[in-house]
Amino acid sequence: MVSHPRAWVGIAVALAAAAGFALANTSASLAYQGGSNPLTVAATRFLVPTAALIAWLRVNGNSLVLPKRDAFAAASLGVVTALYSWALLRSFSSIPFALAVLIFYLFPLMAAVIVAVFGWEKFAWKTGAAIVLALAGLALALDVRGSNLNTGGMALAFLAALGLAIVIVVSSRVFGKGDARPLTLYMAATASVLLLILCAASGDFALPQTASGWIGFVTAAALYGFAMIAFFIAVSMIGPVRTSLLSYADAVISAGLGVVVLGQALTLVQIAGIGLVILALVGATQPRAL
Repeated sequence: MVSHPRAWVGIAVALAAAAGFALANTSASLAYQGGSNPLTVAATRFLVPTAALIAWLRVNGNSLVLPKRDAFAAASLGVVTALYSWALLRSFSSIPFALAVLIFYLFPLMAAVIVAVFGWEKFAWKTGAAIVLALAGLALALDVRGSNLNTGGMALAFLAALGLAIVIVVSSRVFGKGDARPLTLYMAATASVLLLILCAASGDFALPQTASGWIGFVTAAALYGFAMIAFFIAVSMIGPVRTSLLSYADAVISAGLGVVVLGQALTLVQIAGIGLVILALVGATQPRAL
């Protein structure tokens, strides 16, 4: 059982992570406009949490060395993180971006099913209903179209969602209610190394060529680093399923940033979809036994 004060702190941390991811994605668009590309941004953004966690753990006097079993698990999750990041990026070139994002956001449902199958958490019907409601709202908010339904691209997006679900669930079993920082460090470092190797091997490494591009590049990396660390701390506090569900706040925040920062207009259907996502999030934040 987790006390309600701890649960509310975990919810706040999860929502902060969602805001960080949304702001990082918005900043990344500046990096792309400045000459960089998604694979380069994805590879370098894991460097920030790696460096930040090393500094944080050192300042607190914590050891950077994990037991062999945990270190292997963390490195393996880093490999999965690199692979699902690559799969998601590849899916964008095969199917509409909105469809890829919608498929990717199946990961909270996948995480809920995985923990239920293994008996680690009960699959509450309220959780399932909130996930379905959030997915429906996301579909409306993203204005998903049925064109260009490339099965290969859809499979990549699905595998990316499954990869993230596995990372979230397995990581929560490794650190439990303990310190999530060492595990996150190993994951981020492994993912960064693999993605940088992939960039070099494919010749697809491209740094920004403009001042605004560099601002977006650095800001995206910093915000993603914060969001990644916060996300796994939230998992240790309120569990993988609830934290995953609160990730839908990312879509709401991104939509708001699109209006405020990019001057985008929302249709009534998109506004209704955002409303459904918010309704699902309200249900997810109601106090309950964890």
